[in-house]
Amino acid sequence: MYKSIIRPILFKFDPEAVHYFTFDTIKLVSKIPGVSFLIRLFFQVNHPALERKLLGLTFKNPVGLAAGFDKNAVLYNELANFGFGFIEIGTVTPKAQEGNPKKRLFRLQDDKGIINRMGFNNAGLEAAIDQLKTNKKQLIIGGNIGKNTQTPAEGYTADYLECFKSLHPYVDYFVLNVSCPNVGSHAKLNDKDYLEELIKAVQTLNTTFEKSKPILLKIAPDLNDTQLDEIIELVSLTKLDGVIASNTSISRTHLKTATPTLEAIGNGGVSGQPIKEKSTQVIKYLADKSKKAFPIIGVGGIHSAQDALEKIEAGADLVQIYTGFIYEGPSLVKRINKALLESTLKH
Repeated sequence: MYKSIIRPILFKFDPEAVHYFTFDTIKLVSKIPGVSFLIRLFFQVNHPALERKLLGLTFKNPVGLAAGFDKNAVLYNELANFGFGFIEIGTVTPKAQEGNPKKRLFRLQDDKGIINRMGFNNAGLEAAIDQLKTNKKQLIIGGNIGKNTQTPAEGYTADYLECFKSLHPYVDYFVLNVSCPNVGSHAKLNDKDYLEELIKAVQTLNTTFEKSKPILLKIAPDLNDTQLDEIIELVSLTKLDGVIASNTSISRTHLKTATPTLEAIGNGGVSGQPIKEKSTQVIKYLADKSKKAFPIIGVGGIHSAQDALEKIEAGADLVQIYTGFIYEGPSLVKRINKALLESTLKH
């Protein structure tokens, strides 16, 4: 029903407008007595064999919603009903910011992909915390944090530390987003020496809390082998808790969408099916080269249960979806969990 009726209607309208319309609809419908129960009944797959113990946390299943979907933590309680094992909110920055000028979100329907140059648009730290105070504790919540676009280079670390300190009581794990191609002056964030400095600063702050929280690094799919070796070295050196592979790609190779269309869209990060192979290769390289020395969350181009299984076979411990959720609909979570359950019980 989603792919035959709902999606064709939604895809007739502006992607960003549809995003907010969908949020409002889910929020509204979920207030009707019994609806949340019915959604859980239809979409959730609950079985002990799906549980994953990772990062000192127990995930009820390995399928998560990637950051960028619920940026301001306004819908995670309702989205939890759709069968996710965890949801990552953000990217959250200290101050609210508009992000890049619109139009900034584009569908690549021939490729089952999306190009976005949102630019960390979000309502800011305080707004996210207000929303997280209503957490019904149905699943694990990750906090994806970044810097404000206008922050000068010398203030980057302070931005991350501010987000980390304020969000610490409200999320179960943290992600340092240093790989988004849609924010200005992010070159420093890809410098290994600076990353080491940033990670250590956040880890030092982490030790001041009664209970420290796991910290992961989100990396780009466009890194070459030398850069991936540096990531492995960095994780080993800083004893980072894990890596999320991967963010969106700036590459436009092998796309079916016509070149004039892509030129009209302009810059931005590609997500969805076009980056499936690339992100899987990054996961496999990290897992093989490090001899599985750290947890990996696999994300990028998961549009089917098979896509998710491939990520896990490559070395991912958990997976996240985003673009696949938009193209395939909410039943994708159930299909992945059913396939994972079947695969687990077989072995």
